[in-house]
Amino acid sequence: MQNGTSHQAPEKRPDGRSAIIVGGSLSGLMTGIALAREGLNVTIFEKAREDRKGGAGLQVDGGLFDRSKTAKLLRKLASGGKRSIQHWSFIESRLRNEAQSYAQIDLRYSTRIKSVGQNEDAAWAETDSGELIYGDILIGADGHRSMVRGHIAPHKPNATFSGYLVWFASVKEDNLPEEHRPYDMKPGVTMLNGINNGFFFGSILAKQDDSSVDRRVGCTWYDNTRNDLLRRLGCVKGDVVHHSLKGADIPEGTLQDMAQQAKVKWPQPWSAAALHAIQTRDLTGIPIKEYIPDTLVKGRMALIGDAGHVPAPITASGFNESLQDAADLGKCVAKGIQGNAASEALKKYESMRLNKVQQMVQSGQWFSRSYRQP
Repeated sequence: MQNGTSHQAPEKRPDGRSAIIVGGSLSGLMTGIALAREGLNVTIFEKAREDRKGGAGLQVDGGLFDRSKTAKLLRKLASGGKRSIQHWSFIESRLRNEAQSYAQIDLRYSTRIKSVGQNEDAAWAETDSGELIYGDILIGADGHRSMVRGHIAPHKPNATFSGYLVWFASVKEDNLPEEHRPYDMKPGVTMLNGINNGFFFGSILAKQDDSSVDRRVGCTWYDNTRNDLLRRLGCVKGDVVHHSLKGADIPEGTLQDMAQQAKVKWPQPWSAAALHAIQTRDLTGIPIKEYIPDTLVKGRMALIGDAGHVPAPITASGFNESLQDAADLGKCVAKGIQGNAASEALKKYESMRLNKVQQMVQSGQWFSRSYRQP
């Protein structure tokens, strides 16, 4: 990884209003919007392609304590003006469309960043094709396996495995047997008892406005009995999560065991939805990880969202705190980032957010400690 002392300084300094964001998922898009609204020119790099799909459902808080116009805008975009649980793809689409409406946002998909660095005058990112982009500040919004975090906190670069996984499935309502389709159920979340006193969350995800996408039935359940499988398949190495467990890679015996659990443990429509996902291998096992930061900032660089803090999902706070990260960062750069003002603005951001996100992650650790298996 490049750093400020080993890389040649830029031929000219950034213009005092330029930002680089590594990661263009939800946190990166929200941050880009927040910075652009304060007059910054923003370049966002996302390694995935633009039309990628995500299946998770997210509960977006009502935002009763949002005070800034940016926070209120981000909340409205994320929620679609609704109080129901929202499909990840719908949230991402609304945020992406908003980001693309700003002339000062350059959104680059299918672009991987291989190194980042900084010195007294600038921060930079290098793409896998060798292109160097310079900015006054660089924001790591690159998720729980953040490369930027390794630069900002080299002493603590990795989120750690929490000792259990969460299975996630999202099934089209019309794919269920007709007698189990929840036509009379409104969008929302139902909580049931899961495996070994874990949780099971069933959700009804509404259609997006003006969309032909069907309503979906979501199933999310905690499982602390598959750690040996995760390690055997390389999903977890040591205490570091390397990747999720895709449906195609789940052993047949594990699927049969899960199908039996779904038949006896959960009522309809959740049993039918879980069984359909298991039978079609259209589900993902996500090893849960946590990260409590001791810093969010180093010089001209800062961390946002899961790059900076990774809570257990039981907190139901990760997305909402990421939204607040973006809104607060926008406030901190409002007076400019020219020269030394860049690092001062990021220090202010850290002072606003660090203690809050530490407490947020810690609030979920009671469950992880009680539920984890060796």
